Amino acid sequence: MNEAKPKWLVVQCAALGWNLFDPEAPTLGGFPFKPLEPSQPGLTCPAQASFRTASPASKHGMIANGLYHRSLRRPSFWEQSSSQVEGPRIWEDFRKQGGTVGMMFWQQSLGEDVDLIISPRPIHKHSGGMIQSCYSKPEGLYERIQAKIGKGFNLMHYWGPLASRKSSEWIVAATQAVLEMEDVRPDLLFTYLPHLDYDTQRHGPKHPKAQKAFSQLGEYLTQLRAAAEAQGYKLLIWGDYAMHKVEGPAIYPNRDLHQAGLLGTQSVKGMAYPDLFDAKAFAMVDHEIAHIYIPDPTDIEATKQLLEALDGVEGVFRASELPELDHPNAGELIALAKPGRWFAYPWWTDPKQAPDFASHVDIHNKPGFDACELFFGRFPWQISQDSSKIGGCHGSGGQTGWACSDPDFKPENTTIPSISWTLRQQLQKGSSSVSS
Repeated sequence: MNEAKPKWLVVQCAALGWNLFDPEAPTLGGFPFKPLEPSQPGLTCPAQASFRTASPASKHGMIANGLYHRSLRRPSFWEQSSSQVEGPRIWEDFRKQGGTVGMMFWQQSLGEDVDLIISPRPIHKHSGGMIQSCYSKPEGLYERIQAKIGKGFNLMHYWGPLASRKSSEWIVAATQAVLEMEDVRPDLLFTYLPHLDYDTQRHGPKHPKAQKAFSQLGEYLTQLRAAAEAQGYKLLIWGDYAMHKVEGPAIYPNRDLHQAGLLGTQSVKGMAYPDLFDAKAFAMVDHEIAHIYIPDPTDIEATKQLLEALDGVEGVFRASELPELDHPNAGELIALAKPGRWFAYPWWTDPKQAPDFASHVDIHNKPGFDACELFFGRFPWQISQDSSKIGGCHGSGGQTGWACSDPDFKPENTTIPSISWTLRQQLQKGSSSVSS
């Protein structure tokens, strides 16, 4: 028997929460959707890592969208190296048997053992500003895509105050272009649609602008479905996290750590930069979750009591008390926000002491996620520092949605690792048929 090699297009949709669907008719883009149980944490990088490894964060190590490097005393967010994700990939056996794999706009994809990669990779100039570009494998693929669809990818539509549906629009066109390129299109292709995150986070999941973004997602999925079916691909769609309505003010753990003398600062031209080299405790925040790094074990209990007393904190735990997050990359303590609350990174209270990066989109250098980057500030080309503008948050729960064009795709459990493992089995089944 020599059947055709299996072909799959896997579409990850940011913020595709189950709370966005009509419970009487949960459909989108012509697909009937089913609920998907949330993973911990409900964040982009951990969710993608869980899918590619069919394992929880306690195994693959992506405990947030950033990692704190204890040896450097420095956090870094949204780094792209694939080596940050630990563990075997679900496609390894498939590639050994001749299958090809591609990743478009997935985080931590650079250096991944796949055949095709497209990922934003701007060049930051020494004189300021940047050159917009994308990393591509094979070399020259990004230029081919630009020529085919008539324009390059605009990073400002991907994140920041100008982030919009135009990011997903370009990625859809690029995915369609790749599927039409017979010489490079892979048998298994992962792609990512980000735009639903922006207005659900700016305004909350029930806001008319969020609902409009949800409808636009349906249009993009319809386009991808047509492109996939034209090339004989099955389609698997899944959401990484659900956005919740913000119900109270942001929580500022680093302010309290600073006031308690656990986190010091260094003054540079009147700006307060964190002294992480001498810090007794530092909170690396990421939406509804905060990892607290404490070099000296004797400081853990006092830090725990301080954080537990903060308004909006649901609980403070050791990593061993949260099995899905129990990994050496996790903080000595992990704080979870109450429903509708989220953690902000600032440690200062006087706006004049705000570090230079606070008023700019600076996803790599900020020592925590900053949702305020979605809004403009008082002056042109500066971002807001007003956390009260944020309407939606995510990270610690909430069902998402998933759908599949193959009626035989039946995971044992409706979790991200389970649907990922089921895809691996489908790839293996098809590859075995080809080789037999």
